[in-house]
Amino acid sequence: MESVAESRTADIRPAAGSHRHLLIGLITVLLCLGVQMVLSASFSSRPGDREAIFLGRHLMWLTVSIAAAWLASRIPAEQLRAWCPAAFWLLLLLLVAVLTPGIGSRINGAQRWLRFAGFSLQPSELGRIILPMLAVDRLLKQQEQGRAGIRGIPQILLPLLLALPLVAAEPDLGATVFLTIGYLLALFFGGWPIRCFLVCCTALLPGTGLLLLLKPYQLKRISGFLETWQDISSAPWQVRQSLYSLGTGGLEGTGVGGGWQKLSYLPEANTDFVFAVIGEELGLLGTLTVCLVWLFVYRCGISVLNATSQRSFRWITGTTLLTQLALQAMANIAVVTALVPPKGVPHPFISYGGTNLLVSLVAIGLILGPAEQHTSSTDIQSNR
Repeated sequence: MESVAESRTADIRPAAGSHRHLLIGLITVLLCLGVQMVLSASFSSRPGDREAIFLGRHLMWLTVSIAAAWLASRIPAEQLRAWCPAAFWLLLLLLVAVLTPGIGSRINGAQRWLRFAGFSLQPSELGRIILPMLAVDRLLKQQEQGRAGIRGIPQILLPLLLALPLVAAEPDLGATVFLTIGYLLALFFGGWPIRCFLVCCTALLPGTGLLLLLKPYQLKRISGFLETWQDISSAPWQVRQSLYSLGTGGLEGTGVGGGWQKLSYLPEANTDFVFAVIGEELGLLGTLTVCLVWLFVYRCGISVLNATSQRSFRWITGTTLLTQLALQAMANIAVVTALVPPKGVPHPFISYGGTNLLVSLVAIGLILGPAEQHTSSTDIQSNR
C-alpha cells in the first residue's frame, strides 16, 4: 500500500508543479490587465493628473501585495493555525476602530476605512481570510476532541456572530453577505455535518424580517434592479451606464484607452465597474477572455490544492479562499451586467483598491503554499 501511495504522490507532484506555474501566470495576466484598466479607467472629463495618482497608488499596493503573497506561501500550516485567534481579535479591534468617531473615515455615507499616510485600509476585507481560517481551526479542534455536531454550533459560529454586526453597522451589506458565505464555505469544505447547516438555516429564518431595516438607498437599488429589464430608463444610473458601456464595445471594443463612458459618465469606473470599461474598450472578446481566464484559475487552483492532503487545514482553507475569489469575480460581472442588484463588489486583481488587492494576492499565496507542503499533521474527518 505504501508503494502505491508513494507512486501516486510522485505522479501528483510534477503535475501540481506545472499547474502552480500556470496559476501564477494566469494571475499575472489578470494583474497586468488590472494595471492597464486602472490607468485607462481613471481618466475623466476633468483635466489633471488623476490617472497618474491612481496608477501610482495601485502600483505601490501591488508591490506590497506581491511581497505579502510570497510571505504567505512560506508560512507552515501549523503556524497559520496558531495565529488564527490573535488575527481574529485584531480584526475585531480594527472593525471597532472603523466605527469610532475620529478614527474611521466616512466616504459616501459609509464608515468603512482607516486612513494612514494617505492610504486607506478596509478592515472588513481582511475578514475574507481571517474568518474562514478561524472557522476551519475551530472545526478541526472540535473534530480532534470528538465534539463536532449540533452541540458545537454556538462555538463554531461565535466568531462570525461577533464580526458581522460590526460590518453591518458601517454599513456594508455586501461585505456582510460575502463574509457569511466565506465562513459557511469553510465549514462546508471542512465536512461540517449537513444537519448543522439545516439547524442554522432554520434558526436564521426569522432574521429575514431584518430586510425591513434596509437603508432607503439599498431598497431603491433593489427596486430599480427589478425594473431594469422592463424599462432601462428606470434602472440605477450605474447599471444604465454600465450596460451602455458593454453595448458600445461591441465585439472587438473601441481599443485600450478609447472608451468614453469613463469620462464622468460611468461611476466607479476604476473600481466596482471596471469590467464595464473592459467591455467597452476590449469588447465582447475581451470580457469572454477574462471569464475564460477565471475558469482556468479555478481549475489550476484546485489541481494545486489536490496535491496536498484533502480535509487538511491547508486544503480546506485554500479551497475556500479560491472559491471566494471566483464567486467575487462572478458577483462583480453579475452586477455590471445587471443580473443582480448593484452593490460595491470589486473585481479581484483588476479593480483599483489596495485592501482588496492585498487580500486577493495573500489568498493566492496561501493557495500556493500546499505545493511546498504535501502533508499536514492533522486532517479533518467528514461527519456527513
